[in-house]
Amino acid sequence: MSVNAYQAARSRAETPRAAEQRLIGEIIGDMMIARDAGLTGAALMTPLHRNREMWSAFATDCGAQGNGLPDALRAQIVSLSLWVDRFTSEVMAGRESIDDLIEINRTILDGLRGTQSLAA
Repeated sequence: MSVNAYQAARSRAETPRAAEQRLIGEIIGDMMIARDAGLTGAALMTPLHRNREMWSAFATDCGAQGNGLPDALRAQIVSLSLWVDRFTSEVMAGRESIDDLIEINRTILDGLRGTQSLAA
């Protein structure tokens, strides 16, 4: 089976929650690989950009009419998205570590899975 056929089949069978879990997990993995390779600052651009895009999409979805999440949760997600955007700039400038972004994503992933983060 080709990669395109596999991806199409997965997208038809995957729930939105499962897709979010998969995406967040992939981005966590990408950021950890970059960190463990010793990359810092602008060298982290690729995984940081992907993470920033994901959070921007989450914020956009939360602002969309008809979003079924409670208003308070939507506001928290938008707030986190804004923080991720600002903090990412600090990581790219070499003033902060990527670890806090990894931890935020892990916490969200744990929430989507219905588990608690061990760091809490």
